Order: sequence, then structure tokens, then C-alpha cells
Amino acid sequence: MSQPLFSINHITVRYLNNTLFTNLNFEVNHGEQWALIGESGSGKSALLRTIAGGFNITGGDISYHFFDEFINKATSAESPFTYHKLIALVEGRHHFKNLSNTTEFYYQQRYNSADSEDALTVEEYLHIIEAVPHKPVYWNFEKVTRLLKLNDLQDKQLIKLSNGETKRLRIAAALLKNPALLLLDNPLTGLDIQTRNEFDLIIDEIIASGITVIIATSAHEIPAAITHVAILKEGKIIQNIPKKEFDPALFIQDSGDEIDNSELKALVKASAAKPVYKFIVKMNGVHVKYGDKVILDKINWQILPGERWALLGPNGAGKSTLLSLINGDNPQAYANDIILFDKKRGTGESIWDIKSKIGFVSPELHQYFPTDNSCLQVIESGYYDTLGLFRPSHKTKAETALRWMKALEIEKYARVLLKNIPASAQRLCLLARALIKNPALLIFDEPCQGLDEHQQHHFKTLVDTICGLSNVTLIYVTHYQHEIPDSVTNVLRLDKGFVVS
Repeated sequence: MSQPLFSINHITVRYLNNTLFTNLNFEVNHGEQWALIGESGSGKSALLRTIAGGFNITGGDISYHFFDEFINKATSAESPFTYHKLIALVEGRHHFKNLSNTTEFYYQQRYNSADSEDALTVEEYLHIIEAVPHKPVYWNFEKVTRLLKLNDLQDKQLIKLSNGETKRLRIAAALLKNPALLLLDNPLTGLDIQTRNEFDLIIDEIIASGITVIIATSAHEIPAAITHVAILKEGKIIQNIPKKEFDPALFIQDSGDEIDNSELKALVKASAAKPVYKFIVKMNGVHVKYGDKVILDKINWQILPGERWALLGPNGAGKSTLLSLINGDNPQAYANDIILFDKKRGTGESIWDIKSKIGFVSPELHQYFPTDNSCLQVIESGYYDTLGLFRPSHKTKAETALRWMKALEIEKYARVLLKNIPASAQRLCLLARALIKNPALLIFDEPCQGLDEHQQHHFKTLVDTICGLSNVTLIYVTHYQHEIPDSVTNVLRLDKGFVVS
């Protein structure tokens, strides 16, 4: 009979004024690898954080048997030595610090070369990770850079990594600790098709090294090496089954469309008449490099009003940099031949002039967006293109923000601080923030990251409905073909900084 690795016994977990779990039981045995699945907000991420010791337990207990076994074998484990050191958790948000280790990065730092010099490189960051003391070291720098394909990124500063590159780096950093237990929260989000296809091999090698894996993931992206599945709903584990008995086809959420078309039409038509443009974007021979590294080269791209584009390509292809030139975030736009909304960059327009015409959301914006505003305030800030609301709320604008929240099925979070809601709801708040001013151009960079099946379908339908009701221009970035709205009819594909189709 297998021995338990750890066991959760009748625990109650509270965070702020919310009860996350009540009388929860969960046990993982040696040799088992688990997937946690469930709708957004069901408790998957909270369970991982609870296992990692991130929440206070007000009732019951967690027994970390693997820690007791380690202490019994260790000859001189220093004091204090806790179970935390044997667990590595890779969550959705990172907490990278600057070189002086005093502050976290901020959003526009990645595009300003002088500011980004205050960031570690990939190699420097990995070399400061310490392995668990008194434990045989299997994972070292050479092994993790090979497994996660980081060799070509060693000299790249953390702030300049793409979303997928950051995900691979953080998994590598977790492995360098040589933990007994690796907890992964939606690790496939942000990874390109090739890396996702290789993920089974990555997990196989991690497990073969003696590490137990627990992964929160989609029912349709469970790695082959997983042995058991726990299904969560509303803070409860409703079923534990061996993976061989789990049929993902049976785990299908209701994707019914309940969009109020008349309300959405009223929201889309609410703005005053917009100017008519000849070109939304026109790029001629765009070239961007940092130091000796060329990021974009010979980019020619013309976007006309009302066109809907998919921008595709692998991690590190240059997609985020290309978008930053359009969104007014990248100062290298001034050194290139770029026309935005019929005005050439560098002819007197301000960044705020550009941003006022664009609704934008991306994983990087989500990563760096301040979380101390209420969700309603976050959405209202979209009128002003600020990262948070820094002025008194306007009654009419707040009412419109609430209407957009209802359209995205998140109105229950209106008065809740952004930091206290599920990550999926945070992303939907930022999507509402992008939509609220009815801009001429919508830029959605991986907008469905972390959304469950129903949320993805609802958002996709919402985008198609908006495109059907208006002449809005759209740029849509994703690594998943099924997420692309039906209204998209044009594709620009990048690879290694070049247009390939």
C-alpha cells in the first residue's frame, strides 16, 4: 500500500472575509501525480497556495509526511528548517525584483532601455536560486536551461522576456530548488504550440527525478504522466478519480450564450461619433533592436479601419514588441516609419493621444496592474488610460462600468478590490476596462488566458457581437486556434522578428 506524501484533514481556510474551504480532505500518496480541474473560481489556485502554506488554516491540519521523512534522514538540517523549503509553487504572477532587490518591475520598464538595465538577466537570476540544503541535487543550471530551452535567453533581461519565456524561466527556477513537491498553477497558459506539445516530456523528466507534481489545469490539457484527477467546485473537491477513469469529454461546461444584444448595442453606440481614418496602422520596414539583439526586422503591416487581424507566432517571435509600437509604449517607434490613426509617429502626437483611441489588454498589463482599486474603479480607469483610478469616480462612467461588468458576467465583484478576486475575473475586469470607451482599435493579447471554457466562449461571442455592431478594428493574439473570434479575417504571423506569412 502506498504511503501518504501529505494529507489534508478536515481543514477550514479563510482569507480576508471569505471562507475558501470548509472541512476539506485531500491526500496524495508517494508515486501519485495529481491534476486539479474545475471552473474558474472553483478553488484550484487556492488549494495549491494552501498546500504551499500560503493561507492560515483555522481548523483541521495538514500533515507533511515527506517533510518528516526528510528530517529523519537529514544529518544536520539547520534550524529553522520548515516544510516550505521542500515545496516549489509556480503561480500566475511573478514577483521579480530589480538589481538592488528593493522594488518590483513596472509595466513600461520593459520598453525603456535605460530603466530596463536595472533588471537581472536570465542567467543571473537562475544562479541566485538556492537548492534545498542537505538534499541530493539533481537539477542544476545546465539541466534546467536544456529542459526549458533557455540557453538562447541567458543574456536577456527578465523584464524583456515574453509571457511564455517568463513561464518557462519560473518553472526552471522552481526546479533548481530541487523540491520534493512541485505545484504548478495553469503552467500551459502563455506557452506556444511547440512548447505545449513538449510539455508532456518536460513533466515526465521532472517526475523521473523524484519530484511529485500537482498541477491546476484545463480538463483538456492534463499531462500523460498524471495519475489522478481531483475535480473542484465552489471550494469543494467533488470527485477524486484515477486519471485512466477520467473522460475530459464529460467535463464540458455550459457555454450557452446569454448576451443581451440590445444592451451591448447600446453600450457600443454610447460614444460620440468617431473620426474616420484612412489607416489605423501603417508600418514600413520597421526595425527594432536592443543592443545587438534584433527583435523586429523589415516589418511591413497595413491595418485599415474595420479590419480584424490575428497576430500569431511562437514565444519570443516579437509579437508583444510589435504591439508596443502601436500602443504608444515603445520609444523606438520614433525611429521608425510608423503611421497611427493617419499621423506619423514623432509629428507632435502624444502617447495619450494614441492610447485614447486604443483599448488594450495583455498578460504583461495584468502582471503589473495595481490591485488596490475596486474592480469598478479599475474598469472606470479605462476612460483615462491610467493604471488605476486617480480621480473621484464619475457617476455616469461608473454606471457604464457596471453595465460592462454585467455583460462580462462579473458584476458581483464590482465593490471588491481587484487583488481579492480570482485571476480569471481580474482578466475580465481588464477586458471591460479596454472596452469601456469604445475605442477605434482593440488590441487583445492572449485575452483568454486563465479563463474557463464557458468564459472563453462567452468572451469570444461578445467580441464577435461587438464587431458585428460596430466598425471597430481588432488585433487578436493567441496561441490557441479555437480562441480566435469568427470575425477575424486577416492573419499576420511572426517568427524570430520577421513576418513569415
